Amino acid sequence: MDNRDEVREFLTSRRAKITPEQAGLPAGTRRRVTGLRRSEVAAPANVSVEYYAKLERGNLAGVSRAVLEAIARALRLDDAERAHLLHLAQAQSGSDTLARPRRRSGRQRTLHKSLQWTLDAVTAGPAFVVNGRLDVLAANQLARAFFADMYDSDTQPPNLARHQFLDTAARRFYPDWDRAAGMTVDLLRTEAGSNPHDKDLHDLIGELSTRSDAFRTRWGAHDVTHHGTGSKRFHHPVVGDLTLSWESLVMAAEPGLSLIIYTAEPGSPSQEALHLLASWSATRQTATTPSLRPPTAPPK
Repeated sequence: MDNRDEVREFLTSRRAKITPEQAGLPAGTRRRVTGLRRSEVAAPANVSVEYYAKLERGNLAGVSRAVLEAIARALRLDDAERAHLLHLAQAQSGSDTLARPRRRSGRQRTLHKSLQWTLDAVTAGPAFVVNGRLDVLAANQLARAFFADMYDSDTQPPNLARHQFLDTAARRFYPDWDRAAGMTVDLLRTEAGSNPHDKDLHDLIGELSTRSDAFRTRWGAHDVTHHGTGSKRFHHPVVGDLTLSWESLVMAAEPGLSLIIYTAEPGSPSQEALHLLASWSATRQTATTPSLRPPTAPPK
């Protein structure tokens, strides 16, 4: 799969975001482009306009790290955007193996048994493991209760992005839906830059783009951001409003996977809500699990 369209759209979108004033240039009254001209990026990057035009047409194969860094500085890319540009270039310069579509391996991935034991040992908050496509591959009991609407759907494995954009319940679950949706698209865009030949990822993006105008608009913005920690508001259908902090931890033993844990401030109403959710989840599980005790004999 060719990522030249992705490169072209990313570079042109970044160039369009910079005003002449931000670059220390006179604004003028006869500018025909939004943002900077190609020449105004090429000059501070110390490359010719013709060479930069070639890059902006999507041809990054063989471009040196120094040139990419210079382009990143000229376009005022932040750390996440700079890393995305480097990933796009690496994908074009990769081996034949990299250039071939990857097999659909994510759904058949076998995780270590100890990983589920680790998740189950986390009892104070939802804990779960995702891949770059935001498939939830493993979760503790509280996470399954927290994302009950997603787990009740027929999609396997459950997917946070599909739930976010295609399930109407998500609009109620995320009070700050626009912000949460932007973060979700940022993560998928970053993954697409790092793994442009993931067939399952392409299928997911195609499905979301076809079925969700909100996703398609955000995907076209080409925004990328690092998300490793933060805070989110939720409205759970059972326990109501919660404000939870989250940490995303890269798993050294499982490349490409992240462990995400939600926690509440000690003594806060959100912590009480998590305790209530844990009790509800335990009751729900007991109600659906057959008893292991022998049936009581009827009275004589």
